[in-house]
Amino acid sequence: MIKPGEITVLFGQPHCGKSTLAWELKKSLIELEGMSYPIVDGDEIRAIFKNSDYSKNGRIRNLQRISDIAIFLASQHERVIVAAVYPYKEAREYLDSQIKDVKWIHLKYDGIRGRESFHVGDFENPFYGGNTYTINTSKHEPEECCKKIRAVHRPLPDAARRTQIPV
Repeated sequence: MIKPGEITVLFGQPHCGKSTLAWELKKSLIELEGMSYPIVDGDEIRAIFKNSDYSKNGRIRNLQRISDIAIFLASQHERVIVAAVYPYKEAREYLDSQIKDVKWIHLKYDGIRGRESFHVGDFENPFYGGNTYTINTSKHEPEECCKKIRAVHRPLPDAARRTQIPV
């Protein structure tokens, strides 16, 4: 197991706010720490690799690719933010087996957004506890969600802050 930086994974059904919160989190970390951290967005990775396989196996392959990219980036940065569905325990366990410091933030949304046809029917709900947290994005504004996410980050030592690329 390599010892890279921390990976924060925002995961949940499509259209629960993963990408929105990833960018909001990045913005808030720039303001608080003066550092910019990379975002790995599942939709962007799918588009780059022209992957239109939404079967379970296709999703798992795509999530392993996303995990590998995040691990590579974490070897160069103290924090990496990932926004991807991660519907299967197998895909989450793959990332956990490769890197020690993963924070899983399961995002849920109670309302109707008109995009429910994109939901993953066989989404395997995570076990809560340990390094997995849940946030209901229908009950909190993005700024409040980011505060909750930042609360589970480990503080960066001053030396680590100096190794990052300042904004």
